[in-house]
Amino acid sequence: MDAHCVWEAGAQLGEGPVWSPSRNALFAVDIHGSRLLRYTPADGRGRAWPLEEAACWLVERADGAGFVAGLRSRRLVGLTLDGNRLSVGPEMLRLEDGAPGNRLNDAMADAAGRLWVGSMDDAEQEASGALYRLGPDGSVARVDEGYTVSNGPALAPDGRTLYHTDSPSRTIYAFALTADGALSDKRIHIRFGEEDGYPDGMTCDAEGHLWVAHWSGGRVSRFRPDGTLDRVVRLPVSNVTSCAFGGPGLDRLFITTAAQDVPAGEPLAGGLFACTPGVAGLPAGRFGAP
Repeated sequence: MDAHCVWEAGAQLGEGPVWSPSRNALFAVDIHGSRLLRYTPADGRGRAWPLEEAACWLVERADGAGFVAGLRSRRLVGLTLDGNRLSVGPEMLRLEDGAPGNRLNDAMADAAGRLWVGSMDDAEQEASGALYRLGPDGSVARVDEGYTVSNGPALAPDGRTLYHTDSPSRTIYAFALTADGALSDKRIHIRFGEEDGYPDGMTCDAEGHLWVAHWSGGRVSRFRPDGTLDRVVRLPVSNVTSCAFGGPGLDRLFITTAAQDVPAGEPLAGGLFACTPGVAGLPAGRFGAP
């Protein structure tokens, strides 16, 4: 299966795609371009807003007041769109005051309204990143560490398995997750070979399969719950960064890519791609009390 480009967004580092049912739109960020991105399938149009500081991810808020965004400076802020006017709210929380060389780099919300947030070394050299659990009540817990470039996370449909990635080590980990948010039984779930590139962003579908973007691999792969390869979606660009299901039936897979560090001859690098894989995704979680 191949994906096609639906918007030549020109993202330096497109990341963090999330489908907003209330807006009937796919949102993402261009981290190195410091932009918020929106694509509306109904009219096939894309729009970008400049940001004073790069956002690394977006998650919708349960109270309907827009998004919570993780900024490069490890701050969490609110983002709201009033029509086409973007507003950035005050700081809600700051992580890792003692790690100025780190930045945030991927997040998701679970059914309980908790945020799972990864950090990384901005220079991509040291294993100074970690995984955090942020509760709707404002609680913060550092639940794992030792990541150079954290990616994911993703949650199985039953909410009992959480996946998280350290991209430079080409390793996707799986954890057992309890209803109260406790992680245990960390284990290697999938390890990429050199020919596969690096595992980047990922999402689960309604059948419990894991879809993983291949940085420097030109594809998205679907893996069975046991970690074996099921199918591949190919793209005409090398640096594939993340994926998310969207559309009214959550039956389209949207895929972000990056224009940075690509070989010559990839004019669509940095574009937003899509395909219809024949399986539905899961509704994106929202931050805040359900």
